[in-house]
Amino acid sequence: MAPSAWAAGANTQTRLGGATAAMFPAYQATSLSSSELINPEELVKILQSPKGEKPLMIHVGSHVLYEQAHIPGSEYIGPASSESGLQQLRKRVGALPRNKFIVIYCGCCPWSHCPNVKPAGDALHAMGFTNVKVLYIPGNFGMDWVEKGYPVAKGE
Repeated sequence: MAPSAWAAGANTQTRLGGATAAMFPAYQATSLSSSELINPEELVKILQSPKGEKPLMIHVGSHVLYEQAHIPGSEYIGPASSESGLQQLRKRVGALPRNKFIVIYCGCCPWSHCPNVKPAGDALHAMGFTNVKVLYIPGNFGMDWVEKGYPVAKGE
């Protein structure tokens, strides 16, 4: 995908935040500690390794961006900046063991503006999950994953 097309989608997602921005301030992603994060290089190594547990990967951003490009095998649950997205997340993981390795990611916009990853991480921790990582995407998914040549799936 051309960087400009991805950026246009990301900007649309950011503008759509409107009403939820008051509930979930965009700066929250920056309050995550480094121990809660996983960088793209680390995640790719885990995904490509023949050994070890593979994480449940959950996309917590916009459906439009998920359709454009996402990590193969990841599941879309909806923006975690909305109560419906958080409900979908809770429903998806409710029956899982609390030590399940889970990676959540968004990539809608620069890290300091992401309204989705912090609420998703908080919800999982509140449910008792102990092995949750947030994929650190400093710019956006197109720039920090797609353009680096990491594996990508498109569509549903």
